[in-house]
Amino acid sequence: MASQTGALQADPSSVGSRHPLVRKLSNFTVLSAEEREAVVNATARISDFNAGDDIVERGDLTGGVRLVIEGFAYRYKLLEDGRRQILAYLVPGDLCDLHVFLLKRMDHSIAAMTRTKVGIISQSSVLAFTEKYPNLTRALWWATLLDEAITREWIVNLGQRTAYERMAHLFCELFYRMRAIGQVEGNSYSLPLTQTALGDTLGLSNVHVNRTLQDLRSQGLVSFKGGVLTVHDLPALEQLGFFSADYLHFGAETQRK
Repeated sequence: MASQTGALQADPSSVGSRHPLVRKLSNFTVLSAEEREAVVNATARISDFNAGDDIVERGDLTGGVRLVIEGFAYRYKLLEDGRRQILAYLVPGDLCDLHVFLLKRMDHSIAAMTRTKVGIISQSSVLAFTEKYPNLTRALWWATLLDEAITREWIVNLGQRTAYERMAHLFCELFYRMRAIGQVEGNSYSLPLTQTALGDTLGLSNVHVNRTLQDLRSQGLVSFKGGVLTVHDLPALEQLGFFSADYLHFGAETQRK
């Protein structure tokens, strides 16, 4: 069950530079102090969700744009018999539904994988961005196009890669995405996924997920313990998954950190 707190306050000394959306968009462009402040001031109606809570359900009115501030969420659809397909992972700084906020109702659901804090940016605020801040508008378009690029890569993952390649590719993608928001320590990042969730993401059975994880561990590529994934050999993992970070469009500086 969600609980509501206040709005996300700006840090006067940094003018919103630690705000998760500002940090993400800064991978694309340099936002002015006024633009950063506008993003911070537009982020209101902060709600907390427990693991397993739906943040928004299929059929709900879209309302404003939801922003992941803390935690880990996922986009999914259910078949009539209860089978689930996870469509995307959402990390701090990700907008859950910028691409659908002009539509009336959600055509999929979004849920919290961990304790997750979500803010709402109203439709009027997003439209005001487009009228007043062209640079910020381009950055928001970049965020939307990045989501689409990730979706295309996930389709290739499900359609063409083997189980080992799928898992290696996913672990590489999340490594780069988490590093871009400063949430990789050494070679480790938080990955609060069960084997069932991995299976629903990669189109694999629990048995196949378990076997694939064991093989990646035995090759010395990764270790996965206590919800933390450690990548021991990133170049080898990238080679195994036919992974190139180009589709993430974070820029050369972020990719070579």
